Amino acid sequence: MTTMRFALVTGGASGLGLATARRFAEDGMTVAVADLNGPAAEAAAAGLPGSGHRGFALDVTDEAAVGALFDTVEGEMGPVSVLAQFAGTLGNGSMATAPDFADTELSDWDFTMGVNARGTMICVREFSRRRRTTPVEHGRVITVSSMAGQTGGLQSGVNYSASKAAVLGLTRFAARALAKQGITVNAIAPGPIDTPMLAKATGATTDGAKYTLMDAIPMGRVGHPDEIAHAASFLAAPLAGFITGTTIAVNGGLFID
Repeated sequence: MTTMRFALVTGGASGLGLATARRFAEDGMTVAVADLNGPAAEAAAAGLPGSGHRGFALDVTDEAAVGALFDTVEGEMGPVSVLAQFAGTLGNGSMATAPDFADTELSDWDFTMGVNARGTMICVREFSRRRRTTPVEHGRVITVSSMAGQTGGLQSGVNYSASKAAVLGLTRFAARALAKQGITVNAIAPGPIDTPMLAKATGATTDGAKYTLMDAIPMGRVGHPDEIAHAASFLAAPLAGFITGTTIAVNGGLFID
């Protein structure tokens, strides 16, 4: 008999989060889609295959809101066994518009770190607290870093790069801390993936090409959101229970560690 699994996907109303929510639903999970845009989260959940999925508004930087969401999800749906933390922002750290380091504003640093690093920490910590009192089988945490966090940015600004590097440090620490609860914690580090965020980051050429600065990718193309979702599905699988504290780089060979 298969035990029902519940997944919470933050940033799940669009892009990589939505692709992952869809894949989790296809894998047989019941999915709670959380996003800053509540109506979009509800619409995303309604469009997932299967039944029982729910959409919720969530600001991941709001500690009280994260706790309240877990109260609602676990009270009305069931204990979360898979947390996929896709909520994130470029801030002012996109490849096309990132300011020079000397021109970096602390307000944007605080905003970007708040969403990408603080938001991830709050959600992972809340998940850990819930699983300490209510254990689950095959507990999984999937964080989302970036190739920028692995390389020091390349063309991304300091705010985005540092925040995504912080996610990697958090992931490694949490992997050790949550292992005693039987929970794995791993990161996905996307390279250039075909999303609205990438289009915003890279800008456009004068001849209308969708992306610029892509010539260095050995695979000769940008990635697809479903390829990130597949990596998340693998990490969430019961048989991935001996993989923790690692980072799966999905970047077409653009950065090889």
